[in-house]
Amino acid sequence: MSDTIEIASGSTTARLALHGAEPVSWRVGNREYLWSGDPAHWNRHAPWLFPVVGASADASITVDGRAYPMPQHGFARDSRFAPVAQAGDRVQLRLTETPETLARYPFPFRLDITATVAPGRLAFLCEVANTGSGPLPYGLGFHPAFPWPFAGGERRAGGGYAVRFEHPERPAAPEVGPGGLLLRTERPVPLDGDTLPLDPALFTEALVFLNARSRWMRFTAPGGAAILLEAEDFPHLAVWTKPTAPFLSLECWTGHADWAGFAGDLAARDSQRLLAPGATARHAVVLAVEPA
Repeated sequence: MSDTIEIASGSTTARLALHGAEPVSWRVGNREYLWSGDPAHWNRHAPWLFPVVGASADASITVDGRAYPMPQHGFARDSRFAPVAQAGDRVQLRLTETPETLARYPFPFRLDITATVAPGRLAFLCEVANTGSGPLPYGLGFHPAFPWPFAGGERRAGGGYAVRFEHPERPAAPEVGPGGLLLRTERPVPLDGDTLPLDPALFTEALVFLNARSRWMRFTAPGGAAILLEAEDFPHLAVWTKPTAPFLSLECWTGHADWAGFAGDLAARDSQRLLAPGATARHAVVLAVEPA
């Protein structure tokens, strides 16, 4: 079996890896809109984050007084998903608990990622199901990156690229401390109303917008073309790159990294969701290319 699955609708195609259910290509016409995964800068394209988002204190989670090792952003991005259903324009991929996941996260679960393409669009339905007998604490996130520049202009301060939000956001973001933990102090963000003019020097760490007012962000080029990320039931947004890396990541999260000093149970982690036994939670993301 191939390690990737391709779906298509007209001249729009997407290719998803079974490793992590990660989209590794999204082409509209002859142009690629996902980051290449060049390991010289960042070896991923658009990973899914589960069952936590961000770093955990001491690189572990605590459940009923016992510590379990937990890598940054969880284990789903490094786990193999199984195909469940496939048609020409869509594919459904599934991850369930295994002995390996139970050694890190002692909960039965089912995570389904269904990807669908339409002209100029790539949409995802994410379903988290609690297949166990007790509450399921989880966090979910999507971390796609896009080439910068993608439509003319330059990757520099004043190069004409910006991120525009649905609504004006607070011009401040939590500082990020050692190990990727969030600090209670904030750094200023040079927002101009709903618009963040892009400058690579801004990104010593991710710009995190907790409990954002907006549900969509547009990565806009100087000529007016844009890449849209629209999120449903992902309350936190983030914008990230590395100062010298030719990509920009727009992220949406249900949860976030631990606050520095947190030492409680996973279920008490700030913004972690609790899903009742037998329940299913649904989250959705749409990516779209908007021409000038």
